[in-house]
Amino acid sequence: MLRKRVIPCLDVKDGQVVKGVKFVDLVAMGSPAAHASFYNEEGADELVILDITASHEERRSLVRVIETVADEVFIPLTVGGGIRTAEDVRDMLTAGADRVSLNTAAVRRPALLSEAAERFGSQCVVAAIDARRRQGGGWDVYVRGGREHTGRDAVEWAAEVAMRGAGEILLTSMDRDGTQGGYDCELLRAVTGVVAIPVIASGGAGRLEHFAEGILRGGADAVLAASLFHSRAMKIRDVKDFLLSKGVPVR
Repeated sequence: MLRKRVIPCLDVKDGQVVKGVKFVDLVAMGSPAAHASFYNEEGADELVILDITASHEERRSLVRVIETVADEVFIPLTVGGGIRTAEDVRDMLTAGADRVSLNTAAVRRPALLSEAAERFGSQCVVAAIDARRRQGGGWDVYVRGGREHTGRDAVEWAAEVAMRGAGEILLTSMDRDGTQGGYDCELLRAVTGVVAIPVIASGGAGRLEHFAEGILRGGADAVLAASLFHSRAMKIRDVKDFLLSKGVPVR
């Protein structure tokens, strides 16, 4: 088994870290740079920063936030939110990001994934998928910060983004987001079963057991959490030690 990663995620709105439940009721939780510095020292394997209202408000992610955070960390940095073109991808990489997450713009124009992968390499392209369970079974893709139902099937879309050149998938269960009730392992297994690229589990972590379940039951290559780490309710080292105790190799 390849070594698994533990990743904190900073959801950013108006330059501040925020967290809500099921993508609503957002509460401010401090500056991105302060959190980034803390996680760098704590042993996070990577850091994800998502400007969660950029697409909805028709504006790009704040390059200054990325530049400030990049100065604070020495771990890989993935950035997403409001990125619509290959030039936007270039700007984020130039600002200090190692990888760029594409969501709304990729659904609108799937060729963007191929363009970004060809210009900058698949290793720089992360396809973010926000999925909500639908009545009757399966999951639908939502965009614009969870505000818009696309009509696309999440598992089919995952297979397409992999085919188009994405190097990784950031898979968020909207039903589990912020609930701390555990990852949607059924969703994870459905996606990891149809793609050969790594999948990051997002949405629902609340206990140490959940991180192990996301990997061992869901098949995730990395596990991500936000408010659980931001509130200092759990340390990244605690998660890694627990995973090791369950036979999961970590970095």
